[in-house]
Amino acid sequence: MTASSSGSPKAPSHSARSRTLETLRRKIVTLELAPGTSLSENELAQSLDTSRTPVRESLILLQQEALVQVFPQIGTFVSLVDIERVTQAQFIREAIECASLNDAVARVTEEDLTSLRSILAQQEVTEIEGDVEKFFALDERFHRKLLSVGGHESAWAAVTSAKAHLDRARRLSLIDTRPISTLVGQHTDIVDALASRDAATAIGALRVHLRAVFEDIERIRAAVPHLFSDGRTVRLNRRTVHTLD
Repeated sequence: MTASSSGSPKAPSHSARSRTLETLRRKIVTLELAPGTSLSENELAQSLDTSRTPVRESLILLQQEALVQVFPQIGTFVSLVDIERVTQAQFIREAIECASLNDAVARVTEEDLTSLRSILAQQEVTEIEGDVEKFFALDERFHRKLLSVGGHESAWAAVTSAKAHLDRARRLSLIDTRPISTLVGQHTDIVDALASRDAATAIGALRVHLRAVFEDIERIRAAVPHLFSDGRTVRLNRRTVHTLD
């Protein structure tokens, strides 16, 4: 007799767990769930219209990514932005993308350049509209396209898995310090150098672009230090209120 025919509750499907994990991870990375936010399994299950089991399993997986912290007998919280993890993610991303861009110089086609410039044009529109999330989606497309031109699009999975903490820091930089136009200008410098088949200039422009987040972090951290940790264990409590203001 199967579990369903006996009346026993069915285990949550893998797809339900996957959807829950994807949704919670997105909410954390996009700062919808800000660093330090207290997380309730019951409330999350209700808001996501699912049971507690996929929520609990998702929180365990997010804890393994250090996006969630669990304090026994206190609660579960969205992790603060860990500067050490941001630095590590930046190192991985820069190493992969710069190596690929060097290969892209010899492989780039006019069709590739047209595609990249189309993305840039769409990014300019997001500044007019003030749509940060749309810019980030286009930013992902831009960097993934650069990897594709270099023949290394499969490496995007490694970049993505490493940069969740970095993405939170980058979003904070757009909220508080860096206009979209500056980032679009940096993207344009990369594409122009790629079009000229100037590897040194293209890679130099990419390094400047990727490292700009560290300058922003120092300014943001001075303004909202409660959103950051420096790798030490930070003990949170449910009375703590965290905002992005």
